[in-house]
Amino acid sequence: MFSPKTFILHLRSMSGYIAFSSILFLAGIVIGGTNERLEAYITSQLQALGSISQAIESSANPGMAAFAFIFFNNTIKSILIMYLGAAFALVPIFFLIVNGMILGYVFTHHNPDYNTFELIARGILPHGILEIPAIIIAAAYGIKFGTLTFKGIGNLVQRKQGFGAIYEQFAIRTVPLMVALVIALLAAAVIEATITPWLLNGMKM
Repeated sequence: MFSPKTFILHLRSMSGYIAFSSILFLAGIVIGGTNERLEAYITSQLQALGSISQAIESSANPGMAAFAFIFFNNTIKSILIMYLGAAFALVPIFFLIVNGMILGYVFTHHNPDYNTFELIARGILPHGILEIPAIIIAAAYGIKFGTLTFKGIGNLVQRKQGFGAIYEQFAIRTVPLMVALVIALLAAAVIEATITPWLLNGMKM
């Protein structure tokens, strides 16, 4: 049940949900980069992250503290959005849009002395190539959970039997996904805590 081949096949069967999650994330980027009315909300989110960053920098071992925060923050959130998606998919949809908005805002409101493409290449891509797909896939599974909840309610109203087994089978399929997410986010955290800062320090104005 948990063989790599079975996992990949099931992941392929989720392609529609993964595509939908990607669209939501991209929509968030566009909204965050173009809608000035949301600036106050996005700024408050960035300020919160800034406070955490300052606390990490003042710790005894900033590198290890950064790694631990990034890894546990992303891993816990990914698992939560996957399973809390059972509540009609609201959590993963909100999470994708908001995080896309923050990224879009950063793209369009960074220091004008820096090149946007260089900022993305140095500050986002090294760890984002693992982190972003992991989060999108976790959200896709969360949205799938939400659709199963809707279907389950429909079956309950119609008094159809056997839907619980379908729900349980899908939940079991998320176990190897959790393992894959942890591995991907662990690697992303190592890169973000070590290589990404080094690359950003090398940016020229």
